[in-house]
Amino acid sequence: MKISDFLIVRSAGIFGVTGDDISCSCHGNQTESETSFMENNDIHIRVASEDDAEEILAIYAPYVIKTAITFEYEVPTLKEFRGRIRHTLQKYPYLVAEQNGKILGYAYVGPFHDRAAYEWAVETSIYVEENLRRCGVGGKLNRALEAVCGAMGILNMEACIGVPQIEDEYLTRNSEDYHAHIGYRLVGEFYQCGYKFGRWYNMVWMEKVIGEHKDEMQAPGQVFGGYLFTGGRLCLEE
Repeated sequence: MKISDFLIVRSAGIFGVTGDDISCSCHGNQTESETSFMENNDIHIRVASEDDAEEILAIYAPYVIKTAITFEYEVPTLKEFRGRIRHTLQKYPYLVAEQNGKILGYAYVGPFHDRAAYEWAVETSIYVEENLRRCGVGGKLNRALEAVCGAMGILNMEACIGVPQIEDEYLTRNSEDYHAHIGYRLVGEFYQCGYKFGRWYNMVWMEKVIGEHKDEMQAPGQVFGGYLFTGGRLCLEE
């Protein structure tokens, strides 16, 4: 039995679905400014669709053009970006934060590695409209993403983050600090492995464990606790 309108997150910080009675609290550290912004703005989190590609790409493009936050050189075409969303939703969640019909940010996960033994780990990505950073939108997206991944049976969330040797106009260590704030720990740093804007940048891996590692595990993407995330929908077990 499918649940319509899979996901809604309102300013109270509660993640749930409409239709059947399914909900859980989204916990996480929030700054005073984040709390104020969310209390005064009706922000919803929902599953993205290919039709959102143009708005999402508009958020991502400045990061490609003006920063080394992403090591991508060229802004993807709209067709390519639609394909990325479609491909992600075949197996993983791709979420957007929306206010009055306008997308403010987005978050998604993908495979950490293609070997079967890595199935319980995912790589995370979160981008927020550049003038809304530090306003709590990323925090809401992160808490929703963790909730969905936890329901899927994902245990490890991994973040690959570009960092500078010395902070410059293209890159700071703000993203690393933010991930530490929301519970990620530093796993390791690679040196001068990314080249952009005529400069060499480092890269760190950070990790957050969101589930219990047991000797006997069911593969993620199957039914966990009676629910299944597939094709952008959260479904009840038949």
